[in-house]
Amino acid sequence: MQATAVALAVLGAALFAGAAVLQHREVADLYGQPLARERVLSLRRLSRIVRRPGWLAGFGLAAAGTIVHAVALALAPLRLVQPIGVLAVPVAVLLSSLLLRRAPGRSVLLGVALTMAGVAVFVAASVSAGSGTAPPPGSTLPTILVVGGVVVALGAGGLPIGGWLRCVACATAGAAAFGLLSALMRVIFQELAHGTRWTDPQVLGTGAAALLALVLGGWLVQQAYPAGPPEVVVACLTVVDPIVAVLLGAVLLGEGAGTPVGTWFLLGGAALAASAGVLVLARLHPDAVAARAARTDPSRLPGPSRGTAQ
Repeated sequence: MQATAVALAVLGAALFAGAAVLQHREVADLYGQPLARERVLSLRRLSRIVRRPGWLAGFGLAAAGTIVHAVALALAPLRLVQPIGVLAVPVAVLLSSLLLRRAPGRSVLLGVALTMAGVAVFVAASVSAGSGTAPPPGSTLPTILVVGGVVVALGAGGLPIGGWLRCVACATAGAAAFGLLSALMRVIFQELAHGTRWTDPQVLGTGAAALLALVLGGWLVQQAYPAGPPEVVVACLTVVDPIVAVLLGAVLLGEGAGTPVGTWFLLGGAALAASAGVLVLARLHPDAVAARAARTDPSRLPGPSRGTAQ
């Protein structure tokens, strides 16, 4: 089942990458780079964006990716599944380069290689990790409150601030919410596997918390994009999300218990390599390059391609 879970996680990463490329292209096409100067993405702008065919297609890919990722979490531990989502970054960069008909440079290929190598080593070292067990009754709620409190504090503290600090705070909060979401999904699957019914209050409560984490995380990430460079948002998402999920898997479910110290060092090195690759790719993403060019030369700001944005 682990091989199936890995394959599904890779497919999910590809679907998420396609969703990100489609949705970001729709936002840029509708509003252009001036959107990046807004402090808060208004409901009016959001309502126009979500009616765009490309954005809706991206939403469909993201929904499919979520389902595929959920199935992967039902089959394997968080430590094996969650880090594979990092592959969405190199896939998104390569897709964007393909759509723009630009050959990826050496730095991009280096970032892709670093990311893929780091993820491959991490997954290989996690294959033997224990699948964990259902958490003790009542242990999930304190974790939800602690992580949820951090998410709310970061979001509430970052929203009133302008510039890159708001971008980092909202992106980190959104990433932590998504990490909590994956951990809660795994908790539900473990509880069901150990005989708990769908109608059990603990399962229903965990499901409600997971849904709230999904909505809150998505909203925070959308608020992060207009506040700063896209590479900052991408880096926060792909680094913080798996770290939070893997840590919660260990704390709540006991995943990886008994892992030798040497393996932990190997996992740490692999995570650093993948993170380095993500940082390189996030900076070289076509959207990030365009945003930096626009900041240094305002005359290069792209405008809406059709109609006038309001």
